This record gives sequence, structure tokens and C-alpha cells, in this order.
Amino acid sequence: MNTTVRNVLLIVGAVALAAVALAFVNLDQPKTLDVSGFAEQVQAGQVSEVVIRGNRLEVSLADGSKVMVDKEESISVPELLQAYGVDAAKARELKTTVKEPSGLQLWGGILLQSLIPLLLVFALMLFFFRQVQGQNNKAMSFGQSGARETAKGQEKITFANVAGVREAKQELMEVVEFLKQPEKFSKLGAKIPKGVLLMGSPGTGKTLLARAVAGEADVPFLHISGSEFVEMFVGVGASRVRDLFAKAKKSAPCIVFIDEIDAVGRQRGAGLGGSHDEREQTLNQILVEMDGFEPNLGVIVIAATNRPDVLDPALLRPGRFDRRVVLDPPDIRDRNEILNIHAKNKPLSKDVDLRKLAERTPGFSGADLMNLMNEAAILAARRNQSEVTYKDLLESIEKVMIGPERKSHIMNEEERKVTAYHEAGHALVAHLSPHADPVQKVSIISRGRANGYTIKLPTEDRTMRRRKEYVEDIAMTLGGYAAEKVIFGDLTTGASNDMQQATKLARNMVTQWGMSDALGPRTYGQREDMIFLGREIHETRDYSEDKAVLIDKEIDGLIKQGLETAIEIVSKNRAAMDRIAEHLVKHETIERDEFEKVVGVPPANPKAKLKKEGMEVAG
Repeated sequence: MNTTVRNVLLIVGAVALAAVALAFVNLDQPKTLDVSGFAEQVQAGQVSEVVIRGNRLEVSLADGSKVMVDKEESISVPELLQAYGVDAAKARELKTTVKEPSGLQLWGGILLQSLIPLLLVFALMLFFFRQVQGQNNKAMSFGQSGARETAKGQEKITFANVAGVREAKQELMEVVEFLKQPEKFSKLGAKIPKGVLLMGSPGTGKTLLARAVAGEADVPFLHISGSEFVEMFVGVGASRVRDLFAKAKKSAPCIVFIDEIDAVGRQRGAGLGGSHDEREQTLNQILVEMDGFEPNLGVIVIAATNRPDVLDPALLRPGRFDRRVVLDPPDIRDRNEILNIHAKNKPLSKDVDLRKLAERTPGFSGADLMNLMNEAAILAARRNQSEVTYKDLLESIEKVMIGPERKSHIMNEEERKVTAYHEAGHALVAHLSPHADPVQKVSIISRGRANGYTIKLPTEDRTMRRRKEYVEDIAMTLGGYAAEKVIFGDLTTGASNDMQQATKLARNMVTQWGMSDALGPRTYGQREDMIFLGREIHETRDYSEDKAVLIDKEIDGLIKQGLETAIEIVSKNRAAMDRIAEHLVKHETIERDEFEKVVGVPPANPKAKLKKEGMEVAG
């Protein structure tokens, strides 16, 4: 039970005991009567008996009731009645009995009257004493780690519950085998790895994979977050690291999992807090514990991070983190497996094809897919359905990618028309570009911060892209801008995000990917995180002003080329543009098959008929 709750219950119990004692003292106490009233009752013959207990009279009346009368100790009952004018005959007829109070009753009354305040004082003193003692315990345990050990009765997650990441599971399975059968490796001279670093984008399953290791390995599993080491007081983090590894050595062989290790593992010498920064001391202690003078036999450290570029090089060297396991975003096969795992406890309708759903979710992480299935189930419940339909899943894809549908955002007829032509421009340019991905869906329904959106569906898996594809992407991104300019002869603020995406893509092509003939195969500018500015990125310029001017010219040239291409396509296919926009104004949404019928022109990409997987969005 919580200490605070126990103390409160103690005080409540003491107060209740005092209340019961007071009630017991006053229980069944007869009514009191003054002396004159007593004399009147005697004169009237209404008193049957009087019991004298010191200076108190217990009077029994003729009707069977009892009253209490207090008198002076120095005067007797006959003298009292005589003083109040009661007839002598009446006084002599009165039946009186003298009884002295017992010692138990006397001491019981005294103890109850004095014990109740003492009990209350004692309870308050005990409460404050325990509070101070609790603070002392917290102070004494301030330097202890908050590592939690996975309970034996807890539901286990194994590698069977983790879809995809086959290479990562294989690497970690070797770690599990090391712990279970060390002789299998030691007889060949192999040493158990000291550390495994899980690297991957957010949502790719790093923590889930670590929990699966705990389920597979029949050894103690200690887990802690990197942020739990860092405190305001210098030396506390290092103390917690020592305590963590001390616990691990006692439980060896075991696994220690540190989530988000970049919270304490950032590169030293950042110039913040000096050389004795608390975070740096914590990192130094981790380095010593992992590969110091005292070897940690049987203790394997698994850490997870999505920022391996900021980690200190000393943390990444062999002997500390011997293995670096990269968790890539899931491909179509992995996405299909992940969707099957998250669909186990959900009643799906017969029209649901998880393979097709995997094709429409490129770039989705495992966490995104889990959220997708959950959103679809919520949507089906809101509609009072007994099953989750394919329509629910498709709507959930758009909700996860772009945002929830904004039904309250009602556009007037002019805005609907401009938005329809804007999205038609995106779709038409993508449809008629020879290397662009085919259009999957066009909509003018507001979602998130976008008034409308156009979804492209790549025809195949790919990890590299060519320059001509990026050039056509810039044209497609500026297709809405071109449509507004050609159709209305004016521009709106709806193209602001498109211009940002086009500029960013063109800058990366010029400065990062070497896709400029004028600038050649080199990069320009080194980006560094400014820690004290949050997520702001500072770029170190490693080029001259002349190169800066040339970079701007190349970026302007790519954007100008893309805009000219978009304007040319929109101008030459004005009739198709009108048909798309009219259909959008009337129906708000066009799917791929219907879109190709409305356009009336086959796609320029010869691979457009080979729909395999992937998706991109333009607003």
C-alpha cells in the first residue's frame, strides 16, 4: 500500500477511535435535572428511588424514567429537601441508597478523557515522522537507477509477433543463442557481443524488437530510458549508471535495454555546460562500464536510437556496441505481414484485401500501419458496423497520411472551382509525364491543412531515383500553380506548400545529390543541429559567394523548367482539364479507373498499367 495512503488511513482510524470513545462515554446517559425540580418531584410523590454516588444523585421517577441531579458534596439529601421546603414526611418516605463509584469506572473515565488527546497527538506525530522518513529514503535512493525488470508473469512478445526486419531478428537471435548456449560459440573462440545498437526511423519497431528479445531469451531483462539518467544535479546520472550495471552483474547473464540512448549519448565537446557537463559525465560512466577495467561477463546492452549521427564515436566503436542493426521502413511484403498481425483481433469484411492495402501504403512504418488498422476499427464502430470494410481502411490511409476530414470547412462555389482546377493541374501533369507515377486518387475534400489532394501510386519498389524523375516531380508539384495561372490568370495562396516542396526538392538536387551540370559532383553546405535552439538546423557554408549565386541560378532554372513543363501540359490539354475539374466539383473525388476515363488520354508512363505499390501526395 502507498505510504501516503497508509498514513491517511492511520489518522482517520485515530479520529474514528476517539469518536467511538466519546460516544461510549456518553452512551445511555440519563437526562439532568436541577435541584429545585428534584425537590418539586419529591413533593409531588413522583420519585420512587434515589441512588447517591458522591455529589451525584441517580433519581428513578414513578413513570420508570431516570434523571441525574448534581448537589453539593457537603450537604445531605434530607438537608437539601428541607432547604427547598419539602415536607419532612415526604422526605422520610423517600427510598435512598448510597453507592460509591468503583475504581474501574473512576479510572476508566479518567483514562478516556486523557487518552483521546494523546492518541490524536501520537497519530499526528507518526504521520509527520513517516513523511520525513520517506523524504530521507528518497534522498538516499536518488542515485539509484530506475531500471525495471520484465516480470515473469507478463505476457511475452516473441519474434513471431514482429513482422519484417528479418536481418535484424537474425542478428538478435544470435545474441539470444549466445546467452542460452554460450559453449556453442566459445568452443570456436567467439566472444559474446557487449552491445547491440538498434537504429531506424521512428515507428520501425526498435522497442518492440527489444521486447521480443526479452521474450525469446530466458534471462533477466532490465529496461530503462536514456532520459532517466539525466538529472539537474551533477553526478546523479553517473551514479545511476553504476547502479544499473551493478544490478545487471548480479543478475548475469542478462540483457540491459536503454531506449533513446541519444538522450545521454550525444557527441561530447558540444560546448554546452563545459567539459564537466552532467550529460557528459553520464556518458563517460556508460563508456567505462561497457568496456572498462572490469569486464561485464554475460551482460549485453541493447540500445535504440533514431539519431545515430549525433552519437559519440567512442560509444560506437567495437568493444562497446559491436553490432549496429539498421531497421529499414517495411517494404510491401513486410507491410503485408504487419497488417496481418494487427488484423488478427479485428473482424474484417470479405472485400478486404490486405495485399492491396500494403500496395497503397508505401513509406508507412509499423507504427503507422498499426494506427491505420486502429483508425479503421474506430471508424467502423462510429458507423455502427459489425465489420471493418475496405472503404474504412482506405479512408484511414488518407487520415493517417494527410489528416482527418474537415467537414466543417465549407468552401464557396468559387473556392471549390479553384481547388478543383488546382488538383486537376497536379493530376493532369502527373498523368502526362513519361516518368511520373500514375495518379491513384484526386479529391477536393479538405483534410488536415489541405483543401484538396492528389495521390500518386508508383508502379514498382525502388530505392534510387533518376534526375529526370525529380524534374517531372517538380513539374507535377507546380501543376496546381500552373493551372491557376492558365485558367484564371491569377494566383491564390493554395500553392504555397507546393512551392515549398518544389524549392526543397530543387535545392537538394543541386546541393546534395550532384544533379547539376554547372556545379558538378559535390555537395554544398554542411547541416548541423543547433542543440540549444531545439530543432533548428544551422548550415555551415563551405562554398564561396560566387558558388552561392550559381546555386540560386541552378535552383531557379530547375523550378522554371518544371513550371514551363506544367504550363505547357495544362495549356495543350485544356479540355481534359475542364472535364476533370467539372467532375471534381460535382463528385468531389475521382479514383484511378474513373480518372483515366474522364481524362480520355492514356498515361504517358508505359509502366503505369503495372500497379505494384507505393504512394505520394501533392496538395
